[in-house]
Amino acid sequence: MNALAGSIIIAWGWKRRLIAFFSGAVGALAMAPLDFFPALLVPMTVAVWLVDGSAHGPRRVSFAALRSAASAGWWQGFGFFLAGLWWLGAAFLVEAEQWAWALPLGVIVLPAVLALFHALGFALARLIWTPSASRILALGVALTASEWLRGQLFSGFPWNELGMALGGSLWLAQIASVAGLHGLTLLACVLAASPAALADGGGKWTLRLSLLGFIAIAGFGFARVSMDEKKFVANVALRIMQPNIVQDASFSAANKQKLLAGYLTLSDRAMSPQHQGIANATHLVWPESAFPFILSQDPAALAQIGVALPPGVRLITGAARLGERLAGDRQPRYHNSIQVIESGGTISATYDKLHLVPFGEYLPLGGLLRSIGLAQFVHIPGGFEPGVSRKLLEIGGLPPALPLICYEAIFPEQAAAPQGAREVLRPGVLLNVTNDSWFGLTSGPYQHLAQARLRSIEQGLPMIRAANTGISAIIDPYGRYVERLPLGVEGVLDGRLPVALAPTVYALYGNAVALGLWLLALAFSQLHRRRP
Repeated sequence: MNALAGSIIIAWGWKRRLIAFFSGAVGALAMAPLDFFPALLVPMTVAVWLVDGSAHGPRRVSFAALRSAASAGWWQGFGFFLAGLWWLGAAFLVEAEQWAWALPLGVIVLPAVLALFHALGFALARLIWTPSASRILALGVALTASEWLRGQLFSGFPWNELGMALGGSLWLAQIASVAGLHGLTLLACVLAASPAALADGGGKWTLRLSLLGFIAIAGFGFARVSMDEKKFVANVALRIMQPNIVQDASFSAANKQKLLAGYLTLSDRAMSPQHQGIANATHLVWPESAFPFILSQDPAALAQIGVALPPGVRLITGAARLGERLAGDRQPRYHNSIQVIESGGTISATYDKLHLVPFGEYLPLGGLLRSIGLAQFVHIPGGFEPGVSRKLLEIGGLPPALPLICYEAIFPEQAAAPQGAREVLRPGVLLNVTNDSWFGLTSGPYQHLAQARLRSIEQGLPMIRAANTGISAIIDPYGRYVERLPLGVEGVLDGRLPVALAPTVYALYGNAVALGLWLLALAFSQLHRRRP
C-alpha cells in the first residue's frame, strides 16, 4: 500500500492526469444500475493521495498547490461524469437529423463542465488539508460542499451525487431518513477514502473506525426496515400504464386518435382474474407528456377519456397545458403539467412543473441562443414556462399528493412538504410522472429511478411512479418496490398504496443533521492542522 500511495503522490504530468481520470471512471460503477459501492473506494482513496501530491509544505498553501489539486480534481471528475453520463448521447439521436451534431455537447462538454465542481472540491480540500489521517475528513467536507453547490448553481444538476453510492443499497440508504442525500455524500466520501490511511502510521485504526461506521449505518438500515408492518391505504387500487412510446415522428398530433385509443386499450387490459381492467382500479396513472396535443383544449379527447373511466375512477396524467396569456406576451404560455380527470371528462386538479430542464424544456438566454439557430428539445414554441408555486394535489380517494414531474425528483428540496398559510402541509404520497424514452435502454432511467426512490426514504413517503418507457413502480416509504415494471416494455402495473410513515428526521429538519455532521467533520479535520 505504501508503494502504491507513493507512486501516485509523486506522479506528475499526464501520468497524474490519467490516474485521476481512470480512478474517476471506476467510481461511476458505484452508481445505478450496478450500485457497486466498493467501486467508490478507488477514486476516493486515490483522491487523498492526489491531494497529498499537491502539497507544497504543510504550513503554507500556495497558488501552485491549489492549481495542482484542482487539476487532479477536474480530471477525476471528468472521468466520473464521462463514464456515468454517457447515456445522455441517446437523447441527441432521437431526432438525429436535427440534433446529432450537438451530441458532443451532452457527452463531453457537460461532463467537462460538471468536473469543475470536482476541481473546486479538490482545491477546497487542499486549502484545509492536514498531515494526518484526519485529512480524509477534510476531503469529505470539501467534496460535500462542492456537490451541494453542483445541486444549487445555474438551476442545479445533482445527478449522481456521490452520496448515491450509498443510496443504491436498501439498508445503507436508510440513513438518508436522518441525514438526507448530502449527509450520505459526506459519509460515502469519508468511508470510501479511509483505505488511504493504511499508507500512514496508525492508519489501521482509521480503517477500523470506518468499518465500524459502515456496519452501524447498515445496522440502522436493517433495523429500520425490519420494523415495517406493511400497512396499505384502504380502498385504493392503483393501475399504472406504461405505453413504451418512442419520441419519434409517430408521436404527433396527426396520430392522436391512434395513440389515445392505444392508451385506453392498454389501460383496460385484464392482467389476471383479480385485475380485470380499469373497473378494478380506483386511480389510473399515465406518464409525463402523454399527449402530442393540448388535452385541456380538446373536448373530444376529454369526452373519450371520460366515457372510458368507470364511475369513481380517476385518471392522473402528464400533459402539456396552455396557460393564460399575459399582457405583452408574443406567444402562448405552455406548462408541463399533471392533470386529474374525473369520470365524465372534467379536469379537477392541475399542477404545473416548477423546475424545468435547461435546454430540454426551455432555452437559457433564449433570445440570444435562438438568434444563432438553437432551440430546446421539446417542440413547444418558446419552450415551457415554470409553474407559480409548489402545492399538494387533492385527488379524491388518495392522501394529499406531492407532484414531482420528471427532473424534479432528483432534487431533495422539491420533495419537502410545502408551506401553507400557517403550517407545513404534510403529503401522504409522492407522485412522480416521467418520460425517459429520450434515453432508451441505457443507464439513465435506472439512475433516475434510484434518485426518485431516495426521496421516499428521505421523507418516509410512498411513491407512485409512472414512466413512459419505464421504470414504473410503486415504492414504499422505506424505498422498497411494492410493484415494478421493467424498462422498455409495454404493460400495466396494479398495486396497493403503502401508508406513509410519521415524518422522518430529515422531513422535519431538512439538511440540519447533514450540516451538523459537516461542521463536526470540519472541526475534527483541523485538530492536527498545526502538527508538522
